[in-house]
Amino acid sequence: MGGITIKDLRINDEIRADQVRLIDENGNQVGVTTLRDAQARADEAKLDLVLMSPKAKPPVTRIMDYGKFKYDQEKKEKENKKKQKNAQLKETRFSLNIEDNDLQTKANQAKKFLNNGDKVKVSIRFRGRELGRKEPGYELMDKFKDMLGEGVQVYKKPKMEGRSLVMFLEPKGEENGK
Repeated sequence: MGGITIKDLRINDEIRADQVRLIDENGNQVGVTTLRDAQARADEAKLDLVLMSPKAKPPVTRIMDYGKFKYDQEKKEKENKKKQKNAQLKETRFSLNIEDNDLQTKANQAKKFLNNGDKVKVSIRFRGRELGRKEPGYELMDKFKDMLGEGVQVYKKPKMEGRSLVMFLEPKGEENGK
């Protein structure tokens, strides 16, 4: 029942069709019958007649316990929501004249973020005369990316935003958003 939204389903008296394709409570296809016969079978089984595919010719109906079906669908939706991973954006900042061991510490922290499936914003803050020469900043960005290894890809290339050089990284295998 993949893409069925619960609100769209019509049941019992809400169905407006002369002929319907009927599927019984066991999932067996009964065939094309009149709506009255289908409703009678559903009433006999003390279940609901549910319109599954209104656009089909003839419309497809199924005999089932609608309340239980609705409950199961809502339960599946909740499970799917729980399984969704929302990637967060984490940030790491440093200045242009950072020492190698400090840079390695920042790289290790960024690796942890990336291993959790998060995206990482790397920014280098320029101060004073450092704004005159931006090439060392780009070189430092490349060095930082190399420290992270193969499992990382650039999501947005390094570019200047105000006084900061900013680059976005994501784990390899994710779709590029931009």
